[in-house]
Amino acid sequence: MFKRLLIANRAEIACRILRTARRMGIATVAVYSDADAEARHVRLADQAVRIGPPPAAQSYLDIEAIVAAARASGAEAVHPGYGFLSENARFAAACREAGLIFVGPPPEAIEAMGSKSLAKARVRAAGIPVLPGYEGERQDLEYLEARALEAGLPLIVKPAAGGGGKGMYVVRAREELRAALGAARRLAESSFGDGTLLIERFVAEPRHIEVQVFADARGGCIHLGDRDCSVQRRHQKLIEEAPAPGLPDGLRERLRAAAVEVARGIGYRGAGTVEFLFDGSEFYFLEMNTRLQVEHTVTEAVSGLDLVEWQLRVAAGEPLPLTQQQVRLRGHAIEARVCAEDPWRQFLPSAGRVVLAEWPQGEGVRVDAGFDGGDTVPAVYDSLLAKVIAWAPERTQAAGVLASALEHTRVAGVRTNERWLARIVRSEVFLEARHSVALLEQRGAEFSAPEALPDAMLVLAALTLFEAGRTANPWSAGDGFSPSLPGALEVTLRAGGAARRITLACEGGAPSAALIEELEADAPKVKGEARRLALSETHCSTDTVEAQIDTLRARARFLREGGSVHVWLGAAHQQLEIDDARERSFTAAHATGGLTTPLPGVVAAVNVEIGQTVRSGETLMVIEAMKMEHGISAPFAGRVTHIHFTLGERVPEGSELLTLSPADDAS
Repeated sequence: MFKRLLIANRAEIACRILRTARRMGIATVAVYSDADAEARHVRLADQAVRIGPPPAAQSYLDIEAIVAAARASGAEAVHPGYGFLSENARFAAACREAGLIFVGPPPEAIEAMGSKSLAKARVRAAGIPVLPGYEGERQDLEYLEARALEAGLPLIVKPAAGGGGKGMYVVRAREELRAALGAARRLAESSFGDGTLLIERFVAEPRHIEVQVFADARGGCIHLGDRDCSVQRRHQKLIEEAPAPGLPDGLRERLRAAAVEVARGIGYRGAGTVEFLFDGSEFYFLEMNTRLQVEHTVTEAVSGLDLVEWQLRVAAGEPLPLTQQQVRLRGHAIEARVCAEDPWRQFLPSAGRVVLAEWPQGEGVRVDAGFDGGDTVPAVYDSLLAKVIAWAPERTQAAGVLASALEHTRVAGVRTNERWLARIVRSEVFLEARHSVALLEQRGAEFSAPEALPDAMLVLAALTLFEAGRTANPWSAGDGFSPSLPGALEVTLRAGGAARRITLACEGGAPSAALIEELEADAPKVKGEARRLALSETHCSTDTVEAQIDTLRARARFLREGGSVHVWLGAAHQQLEIDDARERSFTAAHATGGLTTPLPGVVAAVNVEIGQTVRSGETLMVIEAMKMEHGISAPFAGRVTHIHFTLGERVPEGSELLTLSPADDAS
């Protein structure tokens, strides 16, 4: 076994690999860009080496820089994690040429399966079902468009060298095709360094099933069961589970055997995943990921194995620790990906400082986190913060454990999706395993409905402000305090477009009642009847607040963050804006015609010119942030009068991107 391992990755997966390496007594070397200089994986490693500026192309995708870091640190082996260079045959070859052990398959196997085009051709020749489409060498956009129209709609466009769902676009109408091809190529080039695209027939409501395979250098090749990864948004997996529920036994065995055949046929070595689409009666080969998957944790949970340890042992030349007959799978495991994005605002990515990160604990719960409180989430990488995994003897119980763990996760500073994920896991359609990859497209609005504002949460939030003022200076806090006379504190709290005015009545300096009034979202106008609640036994510490509210005894965790207060009450969480704070989104100020961005990013496309007349809803500019593209659309018909950023420029948060003159002024 080698003694020093360099991890050519960042965040959650780097921390995950570090944990196993440390347990095995292997020294670790982290690499980092300037954006990650203070990151958790850098703090956990025995050594850390800077590899470049924030853009991935100049750091985590820079083969020469990473190989140089391995040499300089004395590392004997390199683990690529997933994403970045993990499926790059040139990187595996560069490691081999430098005398480094690459913890993964040989370059030839990556070449055979790393390109979806080559993989489909090879698998089709082996007699395994493959969806029709185009995966040829000719790649000019006009030719791809023609071949796509020959294949017929609907279809899906995806990067041949891609992974993780990045750059995939479903095309249902002919007029969408050219834009989808252009967007897929841009993301393919920026994320994978290869703009080659492929086209395949789109199956509207399949399940996404995959099989974990493992092979050694001595001819051993086995599977470790299957997984279902059907809960996806924009082709990004969000919830994964093992085993895949509801598969007929005969089909399950045939699926697993096909995966082993694919791996054995290319001389595979290490951990890999063979992915299939299942339409209810037949499965079709989708792709092979020649690396560890994000969702490997659910396979670990049902098998009791450490797949990173297996990777390291196989890379060191050892045989597989178990034969196929010795593998035992038990129980059910489900994983959810906690990401820095806002489900209540069209999943807008959220970057910045993590003010608080309290990850759940408990029996059957595991958390693989890449960030702690105080860390910064950069805008230049993907949005994954942590994975929460639950195991139980049976599926329904595992779902309950996971939902509860997500509901007791506390993150502040960046917007996160854990309670949205909990809604999905608790839904009837998920619990009955009746979902497909179309679940969120069909029922997304159901899961993204605004969260309720319980009276108890509003009162407790107001109490934190009352106590904060008293602690600062009870005589000048303006909260109605007096030694013996009644007084009042009035505060307006807003969340998700709803506004409430809460008035705390005070007797002898202590709150005795709360009056809650519902307001218009954008004006201090009362539109509902006021609700009066009796208060007693109020207490507020530095992070918890409690009170007797009528007949309810309520206790919550809270955190003040700038002009807002976070309140976690049971399974509910709200970030309540104090007074008249407004949520931001992509907006157009009709007075100036300016369009702004609420998050930092890079200009991926400029579709218009100064002086051009545009239609309402027309996409004017595309911003890439956290590995996702966001279109900036015209809010009204008009003429482009100014373009403030050009292709490839980085745009700070809140920047004005373009200026429009309304149609009636466009003359």
